[in-house]
Amino acid sequence: MASAEDIFISIVVPCRNEAENLPLLVEEIDRAMNGRRYEAIVVDDGSTDRTGAVLAELAKSRNGRLRHIRHEKSAGQSAAVRSGVFAAKGNVVATMDGDGQNNPAYIPALVDLLIDAGPSAGIAAGQRMKRTDTSLKRLASRFANWLRQAILRDNTRDTGCGLKAVRTDLFRQLPYFDGWHRYLPALVLREGYGVKHLDVVDRERRHGKSNYGILDRGLRGILDLYGVWWLRRRRKVVPKATEIK
Repeated sequence: MASAEDIFISIVVPCRNEAENLPLLVEEIDRAMNGRRYEAIVVDDGSTDRTGAVLAELAKSRNGRLRHIRHEKSAGQSAAVRSGVFAAKGNVVATMDGDGQNNPAYIPALVDLLIDAGPSAGIAAGQRMKRTDTSLKRLASRFANWLRQAILRDNTRDTGCGLKAVRTDLFRQLPYFDGWHRYLPALVLREGYGVKHLDVVDRERRHGKSNYGILDRGLRGILDLYGVWWLRRRRKVVPKATEIK
């Protein structure tokens, strides 16, 4: 992979009804990415508040660095991430949640970790410390992570963290399904690439409430878990093809 100076980073931010959180979050992204080549792609997943108007105003002063993609109706976080990945112009996609709990200050470190690891690494994943979610959400997340690790053995203690950096070309070839954003390390391993980890500190949500509930984060994901297990079991190594002239 190219050096840090050559990398163009696309930051994909899925969000729904986050009009109050976006102004500060976009400002934090600007500060974190100072000196880097980047674009921020906010994917509005069918918001019913002022998210669209807020993004239009924020984009005026950012010379094309802030892009707004809108789903006409809510399709879920995985679909929003996917829309952003396929719209990305960068050679690395960094993802983060739009609720303010993820700190953009970690994005440069994640990208550098991925680049420094070389072409054998496909993803650098954030691992949350000092979780600020409710006790019930932490318990559900802890159980889901334990079950996932027991079945997939992806050596990732927290795949629910929104902070990740992935090579764009690899991201686009990962098998897509509703919930895929929670299994990115396992899917990257399936493609034969390595996974790197970075400890990050979670923050309190500043405004509003979560748009994706415990059922969406935990219990329903058990079916996805077995689907990913099946995908990894059925993976066939495709040989390198060379044209002979």
